[in-house]
Amino acid sequence: MEPTKFESAIALIDKKNSEDPNIYSLFGLDFPKELLYSKRMTRKLLQFEPEATEALQIATRAQHICRWKIARDTYSMDRVGYLKWRETLKKLHVDLTSEILEQVDYDSEFIKRVSFLISKKMIKKDSESQTLEDVICLVFLEYYFEEFSEKHEDEKVIDILRKTWIKMSDKGHEAALKINFSSSSLSLIKQAIS
Repeated sequence: MEPTKFESAIALIDKKNSEDPNIYSLFGLDFPKELLYSKRMTRKLLQFEPEATEALQIATRAQHICRWKIARDTYSMDRVGYLKWRETLKKLHVDLTSEILEQVDYDSEFIKRVSFLISKKMIKKDSESQTLEDVICLVFLEYYFEEFSEKHEDEKVIDILRKTWIKMSDKGHEAALKINFSSSSLSLIKQAIS
C-alpha cells in the first residue's frame, strides 16, 4: 500500500531531523536531539488535541526541523540577537517544510496554512496557532524544564516561566498543572504564576 501524502511528509521531516549531530541520551539510548523533540511534540499534541488537523500535525512535527543548522552564537548574545536568531530559524523551518510538502504534492493553500502555523502568528487569535504554542510550552515543561532550571538562577527561571505561562491558554494551564514536577520545580512554578 502506498503511503499517504501525510505519512510521506512526516517521514521526510523525521529523515531531516535524524541528521541532527546533537545527541540526547535517554534510557541508555542515543537519539538525534531534534528527532526526539519532534516526536515528543507529536505525542503531546495528540494527547492535548486528539482531533488536530493534518496541517497542525505537520506544523507541530516540523517546529524545529534542522534547528541545529543555525547556531545561536552566530548572532549577538543579547535579546536583539536572540530575536533575530529566532526569526531566521522560523524562516528555515518554513522553507524546509514547504519544500517537503511540495515534494509530496500538497497544494499551495495547505502549504500556506502549515507555514502560517510554523511561524506562530496570531497566537491568541488563531485557535490552531494557540494549540501549537500550548504544545510547545507543555513539551518544554514536561521534558526540558527540570534540566533548564538546574542550569539557571531561580530568578531567571521564574521569569521564563512567567513568559511561558502568558503564552498559554486556560486549557494549556490545566494540562501544565497535571505534569508530574519535582517539588523544587513545582515551587518555582507556583512562584511564577502566583
